[in-house]
Amino acid sequence: MGNDRPLTLASRLQAAWLTRGPLARALWPVSWVYGALWRLRQALYDAGLQRSERLPVPVIVVGNVVVGGAGKTPTVVELVRDLQAIGWQPGIVSRGHGRRGAHVQHVRPDSDPATTGDEPLLLARTTGVPVFVGRHRVDAARALLAQCPHVDLIVSDDGMQHWALARDVTVVVFDGRGIGNGWLLPAGLLREPWPAQPWGPGPMLVVQTAPSSLQPGPWPVFAAQRTLSTFAYNATGATQTLEAFSQLRALGAFAGIAQPQAFFNMLHAQDLRPRSTLPLPDHADAPTLLAALQGQPSHTTWLCTEKDAVKLFPALHAHPQLMAHVWAVPLRQTLEPAFWSALHAALPKPLSSRHGHQTS
Repeated sequence: MGNDRPLTLASRLQAAWLTRGPLARALWPVSWVYGALWRLRQALYDAGLQRSERLPVPVIVVGNVVVGGAGKTPTVVELVRDLQAIGWQPGIVSRGHGRRGAHVQHVRPDSDPATTGDEPLLLARTTGVPVFVGRHRVDAARALLAQCPHVDLIVSDDGMQHWALARDVTVVVFDGRGIGNGWLLPAGLLREPWPAQPWGPGPMLVVQTAPSSLQPGPWPVFAAQRTLSTFAYNATGATQTLEAFSQLRALGAFAGIAQPQAFFNMLHAQDLRPRSTLPLPDHADAPTLLAALQGQPSHTTWLCTEKDAVKLFPALHAHPQLMAHVWAVPLRQTLEPAFWSALHAALPKPLSSRHGHQTS
């Protein structure tokens, strides 16, 4: 049974953005201001007063047009794995949402998530490819290419609205919310009008991680299936099958992601029924995560996302009573074969293919 918690402003907004109810209508005039600023920015680029910078390697941008997590990070992971399999040597750039500082930084597997952001650190650990963060993606990408000259393709994480970086392919990700009520922020979910135009000459590929009533416009739509892994791991390095947790009576779950309920629903789909669920703010830091757990019964076993684990697990070494009782469950995403065909068709052949090297 989940915890009864009063609705926060964020959760009220998330609910309001799905319909054109009283709160959304009250915010609708402000969305006109947002839309006007958006059109002004677009006009500056169209007039050449602001420009997109072209890198010496192909660029794939992964992003979304709605607020909140729709599945960008697992999409980036699957992109990198596929690109490596066909001969590319990709690198990743990201802003690093919520991190301290604005300078360009190389994200290493042992980096501090407070200075890199949680998602870039997770990407560095999961993919093993070079990851750089910076407020300006062009600066981050140039630093990556300078330090890692073998990289021959850049994947820009959450770069849909970052027009300063020219791209060859845009992958826009939607979840079950679709475009919500269809209004711009703050009256609706949309960061930009939809259907959106791809920024530059390259194609736009739409990925849906859950069924919705999305109207895709002229862009091809591809299905992605998200499932939890069959195992979990804790801060000591131990692993356990998910099935083993179904036998526990004192099982809890927490998630500091944009849509915590999505994680809880995926646990239910695996026949796991946590007695307590803690929805926490997106990008919640280690002290926030620790504080939430320390107020709970000490005998509870907790399941969390990998995004939570990259911040929490290092902090658990100072709390040995919790170390063996918090387990991270990896997320897996599978994209339909037609998506990979469309992506490969939009890119040149990797350098290794041109040189006659093995690419698979």
